[in-house]
Amino acid sequence: MFKCINSALAGFVIVMSGTVAHADAYSNVGRAATAQEIAAWDIDVRPDFKGLPAGSGSVARGQEIWEGRCASCHGTFGESNEVFTPLIGGTTSEDIQSGHVAALASNKQPQKTTIMKVATLSTLWDYIHRAMPWTAPKSLSNDDVFAVVAYLLSLAEIVPENFTLTDQNIAEIQKRMPNRNGMTQEHGLWDVKGKPDVRSVACMQGCNVQPHIRSSLPDAARNAHGNIRQQNRAVGPVRGVDTSTTAENSTHGNKSGQGTPSNAMTDPDMRGLAKQNNCLACHGLQNRIVGPGFNEIANRYKAEPAAVAKLVEKVKNGGSGSWGSSAMPAQRHVGEEEIKSLIKWILAGAK
Repeated sequence: MFKCINSALAGFVIVMSGTVAHADAYSNVGRAATAQEIAAWDIDVRPDFKGLPAGSGSVARGQEIWEGRCASCHGTFGESNEVFTPLIGGTTSEDIQSGHVAALASNKQPQKTTIMKVATLSTLWDYIHRAMPWTAPKSLSNDDVFAVVAYLLSLAEIVPENFTLTDQNIAEIQKRMPNRNGMTQEHGLWDVKGKPDVRSVACMQGCNVQPHIRSSLPDAARNAHGNIRQQNRAVGPVRGVDTSTTAENSTHGNKSGQGTPSNAMTDPDMRGLAKQNNCLACHGLQNRIVGPGFNEIANRYKAEPAAVAKLVEKVKNGGSGSWGSSAMPAQRHVGEEEIKSLIKWILAGAK
């Protein structure tokens, strides 16, 4: 896709006040890209496998690599959704014959896997080559990538267990991809007709002041891997939904995307809230980690009448000096009601 850069630069066009002039008419305006510069960008593998490097890898070798470098996120058989959406599952031998995954249309599969959706084997190879493993992208050799893809294909029963995938036979295996006929060109990115809508006027009528957000997970699967609300990343705004309840009872709405904590929340609830907002990374319940333990905070401030308001501001805006040199980073992404509930819990003797 990037081999057109040279020709594009050579025919570079400048448009000013309706006048079109070629770059050749001007001195010192850009230059042609060098072969090395083009090669640095020309890294994609196309659906027709143009750009695919030479190499090979067996299913057996792929399994070794998988168990050492991939299974922790995707499961031994690519079926886990512990960290990411499952890769394998939901396809049948009939899908391999037809090139259309029936479960995508019937909606019988509760979670769409990668092998159900991906239409081109080049996409799978290219993504693994560039982005995997998650913690060390581009650390796999070309042969390693062939092997890992071969292992995934065997798990989906597209190739046998004794198969070796190579740059020479990959095009034949493409003909067995379960969803190879599942792509459409009927969308704006492929076929744009008419003028773009750059003068749209929002109606601004009948809008919900506070929209009701619902999880799309079926109730049977909502809490399959614990409460999502307590498993958010340690950085950035928190938007996890409380999956310990049904979709109808989930609460949302404050600054962090969480519901306002109830006054009836128990110690386990509050510990979960503290963990979710990454408080427990720096504060122990009964011991100092980076900052003071919750018991130390309670002992210092429990008799102070304005302690709650003072500590809420401290958490929101951060600061240093109160407990030595360790700084408290600002936690402005956390809702004020959540902070207030946590502070009250801490001062009451968090357990």
